[in-house]
Amino acid sequence: MPTIRMIIEQHAEEVAFNWILRNGAVSEPHYDLSDLAHLDGSVEANLDGLRIAGADGWEICQAAMALEEAGEIFTAGVMAFESLDPDRMDSMLAAVEMETDLQRALVSALGWIDFDRIAEPARRLMEADLPFLRLIGLGAFGVHRQPPGPLLARLVQDPDETVRARALKAVGELGRSELLALLADHLKDEDAKCRFYAAWSATLLNDPSGLRALQALAESASPYAAEACLIAVRSLPIQDAARWLERIWRQPHKRHQRMAAMGAMGDPAGIPFLLEQMHIPDLARPAGEAFSMITGVDLAFDDLETDAPEGFAAGPTEDPADENVAMDPDEDLPWPAPDLIEAWWAANKGQFTAGTRYFLGRPMTDEALQAALKTAYQRQRIAAAMELAIRHPGRPLFAWRAPGYRQKKSSVWGRGLPDRTSRPMEPLSRP
Repeated sequence: MPTIRMIIEQHAEEVAFNWILRNGAVSEPHYDLSDLAHLDGSVEANLDGLRIAGADGWEICQAAMALEEAGEIFTAGVMAFESLDPDRMDSMLAAVEMETDLQRALVSALGWIDFDRIAEPARRLMEADLPFLRLIGLGAFGVHRQPPGPLLARLVQDPDETVRARALKAVGELGRSELLALLADHLKDEDAKCRFYAAWSATLLNDPSGLRALQALAESASPYAAEACLIAVRSLPIQDAARWLERIWRQPHKRHQRMAAMGAMGDPAGIPFLLEQMHIPDLARPAGEAFSMITGVDLAFDDLETDAPEGFAAGPTEDPADENVAMDPDEDLPWPAPDLIEAWWAANKGQFTAGTRYFLGRPMTDEALQAALKTAYQRQRIAAAMELAIRHPGRPLFAWRAPGYRQKKSSVWGRGLPDRTSRPMEPLSRP
């Protein structure tokens, strides 16, 4: 029996470990859908070991919850909510009440389980008195891209700002164009996150007031400025985006934001500028990523990368006197080799037309974006999902965080995007 228990414990540890890897991988620049599916397979195989163990599997998961770690919460959350056992589900909810990160892990667990199985518990949570329960229930509907019906309109007006912000985001995620009028009330919400997601969702639903609000956020010192900038650039006609960015790019602290925005804009006219930035250590990697976003070149695969500059340090160091504890956002990006890339561009620039938006080397069409969802790296897939949502207001945002097998079954490939809009809407003007 001790040997069997050790095996069960190992299954629980492996689920937690692989989920932690996966949770980071979904937004990393060097993972693609195949990599994600591989991690998913490891998670699911070890979950099967816990399922087969029955009550012993749950006992081990429950004991591990005392660690108050996200991976262990995910593991126990899947086991508890798959069982639909009220006591198990209540113990999970009690374990995450005070910790936002643990609540996110539980939402991820609900996203792992087939929606039909957790739809009713999630709906009950959305109707609960405690805000954190409403947040978890709404999160489950959001990650599954399932409409929660009239409850969503009520939660958009929720007195708790965390619930309200999640509901405002869900309006855009789910393509709920019939709720567009409610978003206008929150473009000046007292809470910064609510303001951002009201503008974010309104822009996805083709509302010019949302786009103007995003532009204002992008020009500000808001923690949401960089994300607001990317959505705004994708929503503006290319000439308008270029003129707007010329104005805000004069701010030195937005130089990194400028690289990402140029990649999102997709105009090869900006490539000479990106080539210049590749000589500046702080900007070289994001400039390389923007170059790849436009041209489709894989710097590592195509041997266009080099080593980090000697003495360069970004993010936390081992120096106890160094107050910079933020992780390097470009850590997993390749270092571009400027001379090699300049030679590549000289040989290939004739294939690109200035003033046309490109995505991974192809003119930015629905077909190119859908192809990227199948084969590109995660950051590029996220960009493709956002572009498709902007181009098709009222349709759900592709669930790029979902389990790989579920993503591969999505109707976004081959049969067009699922249309849940309640009324036709004209898209924003596109180049």
